Amino acid sequence: MDSHPPTSATADTPSEANLEWCHQAVQGVSRTFAITIDLLDAPMADAICVGYLLCRVADTIEDAGHIPPAEQTRLLYQYDAVLDPTDSTTIDEFREDVDEWIPDDDGDDADWSVVAHAPRIVATFDACSPSVRNAVRPPVRELVGGMAMFVERHADEGGLRIETRAELEEYCYYVAGTVGELITNLVCRDADSAQANRLRETSESFALLLQLVNVTKDVYVDYQDENNVYLPETWLEDADVPQDDLCDPEHSDDVAAVVERTADHAHSFTDDAQTYLESMPRERGNRLVAWTIPYLLAVGTLREVRKRPEDALRRAGIKVSREEVHALISSLSGGVERDALGDLRRTISERPFHLS
Repeated sequence: MDSHPPTSATADTPSEANLEWCHQAVQGVSRTFAITIDLLDAPMADAICVGYLLCRVADTIEDAGHIPPAEQTRLLYQYDAVLDPTDSTTIDEFREDVDEWIPDDDGDDADWSVVAHAPRIVATFDACSPSVRNAVRPPVRELVGGMAMFVERHADEGGLRIETRAELEEYCYYVAGTVGELITNLVCRDADSAQANRLRETSESFALLLQLVNVTKDVYVDYQDENNVYLPETWLEDADVPQDDLCDPEHSDDVAAVVERTADHAHSFTDDAQTYLESMPRERGNRLVAWTIPYLLAVGTLREVRKRPEDALRRAGIKVSREEVHALISSLSGGVERDALGDLRRTISERPFHLS
């Protein structure tokens, strides 16, 4: 039995006010996920939205450079306990303990606003149906536990320092592969066994593609703002670059080559990611286009990385243009067929969609 009973008037039905707040909150913390959720229909849109915000609370704490690693770890394990239905730890206890680390201007910071409103998010989750709670809770707890483990592992550096490709993939699994499992659990509830097996076999590739693209495009911000280096130390050593000097202009060409290497590794997951999309069921408000657009934006971002990998070492990072994003959404918002995915991928890998 859940330790956090639904707080809305009707059990298994979140209040409209809470759901509306959650949807607005996603708009502020993730442009890509906001696009996805906007393209889903209820009830899938609501389930994905709430599940994502549960993850975002932990992600903000893990990325917080101003919180000492030992305290980050403690807060993450405490948040995991909140999500454990057999544990008596309450979300109000977590909120009280995290309060001292929430910036004074959290109202202007969308990520910290989500942390500040964690009780509302958990209450909304607790009011969801049992099938949603059972689909969402295990992968969210795996994400939180994995983040805590990585912070603990790299506590001496005061930030993450990924050492090998295997560790990079392990990290990407915990922060993104678990989200892929969350999505798959939700969309598989009506899938036949063969379809569900294909989805489960390829969901990690879909998530790793998206997360590795983030690693390639945001090298400067990850290091300067969060003291995290995700480019593997072994790859940087191959280029004779000390991990903590990756933003030194003297090494820009060599680091750009490592960025390209990371992009090539990300690209290796595109085929399985496409298979994942081609296996997607469309029940309970799920729409293929909602997941196709982030996939195609990832492919487009890899195209831009190959053109100018050195931009990953600038604050602006690397991203597809707003014109391309708008053109893609406008063109596909009515829906997309499975057999069109290959052609769309080839087109976007070669040139911006709005210029095709």
